[in-house]
Amino acid sequence: MTGEKCGVFVTLNKITGTETELRGCIGFPYPYKDLLTAVKESARSAAFSDPRFSPVTEAEMPSILVEVSVLTPPETVKVSDPQQYPGEIKVGQDGLIISKGLSRGLLLPQVAVDWGWDADEFLTQCCFKAGLSPDSWLLEGTEVQKFQAIIYAEESPSGKIKRHELT
Repeated sequence: MTGEKCGVFVTLNKITGTETELRGCIGFPYPYKDLLTAVKESARSAAFSDPRFSPVTEAEMPSILVEVSVLTPPETVKVSDPQQYPGEIKVGQDGLIISKGLSRGLLLPQVAVDWGWDADEFLTQCCFKAGLSPDSWLLEGTEVQKFQAIIYAEESPSGKIKRHELT
């Protein structure tokens, strides 16, 4: 599988006491690169190039949890009426990509679970991520894609790696 081309995202979370804080998350939504290359490049970018955060420092590394999400190729969700989108999204299984014009937002499947969102809220939040109005998923010309992820995460910083199942 390491030579197979896959979409992948690497998420870095900082653990401080009982709090978990996002420190970086970057990846490739489409299968352009082989898995090993995609993971290496995504990890480096999540640590040093996520524009939302300052670069991760060496001093922070003992408190960083690494999570790798290997993505299936995104598929366009086809509906006759945009009101049908929520019925086509399985929270806890699907991730989303919403595109309109030059704007695009992606949320991994675990995001909706972590925040307790239903499918409507997941679509709305993905629109926000794309820089669109919250109801853009209902507008003509908006594309909704979904994908699934196999998630591997450290149990503790520099600890054992375990496949993470969403509930």
